[in-house]
Amino acid sequence: MSTLLTRVSLIFIPDRVNIWLRFGHSVAEHLRDGQRRFADFAPGALLCRIEWQANRYGTTRWVLRVLQTASAGEAVQVVAGVQPGAQILLRVASQQRVMQVLGLIDDLEAQGHDPSLVPPDYWRMVHNRLAAHMPPPAYTHERHAAFCAREAVR
Repeated sequence: MSTLLTRVSLIFIPDRVNIWLRFGHSVAEHLRDGQRRFADFAPGALLCRIEWQANRYGTTRWVLRVLQTASAGEAVQVVAGVQPGAQILLRVASQQRVMQVLGLIDDLEAQGHDPSLVPPDYWRMVHNRLAAHMPPPAYTHERHAAFCAREAVR
């Protein structure tokens, strides 16, 4: 089985564009120039990429995606700035929704959980709940213990 790294582009142009990672453990980072860098992720890694853009009139775009990288031969979805692509577990667009998910991530970290180690199913459930205009489910220690037990059996 060959290892296929997923390359995620990150950009910072003051007052115009900011594309950054909220969580995720990259295996390598490469600086392209003063405004652009790339992060490489191993297959199966979870990461959160946030895109913010503005023009001279103010903010024009907020998008948050929780992505899972794929192994060679697995199906991926096309995501601009993510090569060769990734599975989209959660996607929200608008400042209000992005801030809501960032608050959820902060809560996970306050409980002592690494968001990149939370099961992909949880992020899918959060996406579906938000799409249905329902509150996202809480991620409890019991839910995490069940996930760890399931992974141990695999």
